[in-house]
Amino acid sequence: MKKAIVTGGLGFIGSNLIEILLNKKFFVCNIDKVTYSSNFYNVKNFQKNKKYKFLKCDLNEQKKILNLLLKFKPNVIFNLAAETHVDRSIDGPKNFIKSNIVGTFSILEAFRIYNKKYKNTKLIHVSTDEVFGDVKIGRSKESDSYKPSSPYAASKASSDHLVSSYIKTYKLPCIITNCSNNYGPKQHPEKLIPKIIYNILNNKKLPIYGKGLNSREWIYVNDHCEALIKIFNKGKKGEFYNIGSNINLNNLQITNKLINIAKKYINIGKNVKIKFVKDRPGHDLRYALNSSKLKNKLNWKPYININKGLEKTFLWYLENTNYFKTLSKKDILNRIGLIK
Repeated sequence: MKKAIVTGGLGFIGSNLIEILLNKKFFVCNIDKVTYSSNFYNVKNFQKNKKYKFLKCDLNEQKKILNLLLKFKPNVIFNLAAETHVDRSIDGPKNFIKSNIVGTFSILEAFRIYNKKYKNTKLIHVSTDEVFGDVKIGRSKESDSYKPSSPYAASKASSDHLVSSYIKTYKLPCIITNCSNNYGPKQHPEKLIPKIIYNILNNKKLPIYGKGLNSREWIYVNDHCEALIKIFNKGKKGEFYNIGSNINLNNLQITNKLINIAKKYINIGKNVKIKFVKDRPGHDLRYALNSSKLKNKLNWKPYININKGLEKTFLWYLENTNYFKTLSKKDILNRIGLIK
């Protein structure tokens, strides 16, 4: 039986990845320090599974991480633990430096020590398309230069460089992945799609930055998770892999799609209207990835198209309204990302 450690497994992508790994008969240990975006609701469907274990731990607790590695002896570490919301990084970059850079350094150091004796473990470092910065035309390739715009993107770029340096210097068996915008069940409503769904369900206005023309490449979370598993199984150590859907839509297009989906299932309240709000500082207009390397060399492709994925996402939140009750209303309703 294969064993996996998932860092940040109480979060959005991590909890979805764990569920898929368990269905594939992995034994999974979830490491999470339990922050505002961690949610035990996300793991309620499998938390009693005998193949699942949870450890409350900050990645900066290096000795604790090393002891877990020595005891658990995983086949793979999926490193997803990170502060991820750009708006929050604008309000307070410090936590992003501590979690995304220093935390990555800590797990690399633990893995470096562990790897001296045990050679059969891969570390899959999960990063973002935002490291490439604004892409006005074309799509970013793995070999393109990093040009991060926000403190969040800069912290992830730094973590990627750290992992890359440990690959070259210490010959650590790591792989770096950069993925486009994820959406799907269990995503915290600080992000666009669940925030719009929450507001639709609660008869509130739909806040859109600027003119709503910021374009993102949207990928359903399960497609991302399947790509990560494929990269673990078949990816080449030391390589970078972009993970994307090749489908770009701007925020206004996404919001209108969600409104139309909602109308199929509920009566829309009179307050559900788009409201354009002041844009956040340094807001990149477009991200787009070239994922041909992953598709051609590892025979991966996304299966969930945007219309089906958005409908599945809306229905999950509609059927799991208790999810919102586990969150602070301040986190759901307050707009952040303004320079104070």
